[in-house]
Amino acid sequence: MSETANIWIADEPLPLEFGGELRPLQLAYSTWGRLNERCTNAILIEHGLTANSDAMEWWGPLIGDGKLLDTSKFFVLCINTLGSPYGSTSPLTYQRNGSTATDFPKVTVRDIVHSQKRLLDHLGIKRLQTVIGPSLGGMLALEWPLLYPEFLRTTTSLGSTARHTAWHIGLSATQREAIISDPAWKGGQYGKDQPRQGLGLARKIAMLSYRSALSFEERFERKLQDGHKDYFAVESYLDYQGEKLVDRFDANCYLALTEIMDTHDVGRERGGYIQALQQIQFPALIISITSDVLYPRYEQQELVDHIPAAEYTLIESEKGHDAFLIEFDQITEKVTPFIEKHLQST
Repeated sequence: MSETANIWIADEPLPLEFGGELRPLQLAYSTWGRLNERCTNAILIEHGLTANSDAMEWWGPLIGDGKLLDTSKFFVLCINTLGSPYGSTSPLTYQRNGSTATDFPKVTVRDIVHSQKRLLDHLGIKRLQTVIGPSLGGMLALEWPLLYPEFLRTTTSLGSTARHTAWHIGLSATQREAIISDPAWKGGQYGKDQPRQGLGLARKIAMLSYRSALSFEERFERKLQDGHKDYFAVESYLDYQGEKLVDRFDANCYLALTEIMDTHDVGRERGGYIQALQQIQFPALIISITSDVLYPRYEQQELVDHIPAAEYTLIESEKGHDAFLIEFDQITEKVTPFIEKHLQST
């Protein structure tokens, strides 16, 4: 987590959609720029599954003076989601407070939005110009206008979906199984100094859906790793990605976050996803990535078909779902017209 991140602890617990409450409600957040006198020039960035509130670490080329999210005009902030190990209430904070990780209650995407609205109220923000986010962040960007339609001018969802489908749930469940079937996983946690191969395997499974077949082939082909006769370069890459996540992420948080994503369904208790999307009555920018196999283009097309004021743009990339962390020039080019058309900085 960035050293510049702030921690806010609410005075009251957060009631949860599926029952119970979250206590305490704690959120980590980072900000850039200044809030105007009317407190209406804020832009909220929502992050993906394993990112944190310091969006400069993963979206830095998009944030700053004169950049896409122009901090000379807008008050830009990013809030770490519930369930994440980077400062907000999560299985990890439950452990640190003397409870167990399994005491962390069932949280939904909607609960995350409600928690963030509380923080924005605490900061004095009266209106958001847009919520923008990729992947999990794009799910939050679709829930915001349904839960707080008077609080937003627009919303921006990149590489995301109206609800987690059987495809997404199957991928999530397989990753969770990789963790809980790990011999080192005992009593709902890893023992001290135990290798966390299950978490690494979960990340490797995820990486296969974050990139595209073409990007893997162009980068690795059937090349062997240097000095090896039966160890392919792609295996080495996946091992490296798994080890990196193990070094920085908590396994119980990974379980919680993938379960949170599986709860995502804008149509729940709203008459189905089509009827729910039709309730979004202000401009919504929907962005696809051509080679995204995790959230393929037809899922964003559903959003465009049913959100009355939806606008659509396409990132041309062979990098797969992870293009939202790579194709910064295209993101700037595609999103700038929407910001110039709809957002007000004063």
